[in-house]
Amino acid sequence: MRERPITSYSLVPCTVKAAIRWVSEHHRHLRRELAGARFGVALADQAGTWVGVALVTSGPRVWESSGRCNIARVCTTGAKNACSRLYGAICRAAAALGYIEAWTYTLPEESGISLRASGFEDMGITSGGEHSRLNRIRRPAERPEPKRRWRRVLKHHNEVAAVT
Repeated sequence: MRERPITSYSLVPCTVKAAIRWVSEHHRHLRRELAGARFGVALADQAGTWVGVALVTSGPRVWESSGRCNIARVCTTGAKNACSRLYGAICRAAAALGYIEAWTYTLPEESGISLRASGFEDMGITSGGEHSRLNRIRRPAERPEPKRRWRRVLKHHNEVAAVT
């Protein structure tokens, strides 16, 4: 049996602008620029070449004081365990910044195995639809169909109360 070489990956800091550019070049179905990104992280191989990135947005305006963040993009080249590493890293960073929960969405046909491995719980299928409202016009959603919603609790409410 032939042994495969072990490739180690490292988490590296990245700017939101660089991560958005990388996603636009590599994501298989979401290529439009992401508005409202707050922070991101990249995963690089031993040569320093990125094999994945994750980006967080603050989420909808109604979340502003809720302590939730939205993991809006996770994109990899298919490197082994890259998605799970990125989800874990971005959740640790969000917790360090004071967020209580991290939410994200996948297409219904995606398995979510990396999310489960990273401690997310499946919250079911959303109703889908457009972001635009009569009093708040937005450009059409890139993928308006229903999505699967996932949540990971980063800090329990009693932990937050003890800190504040």
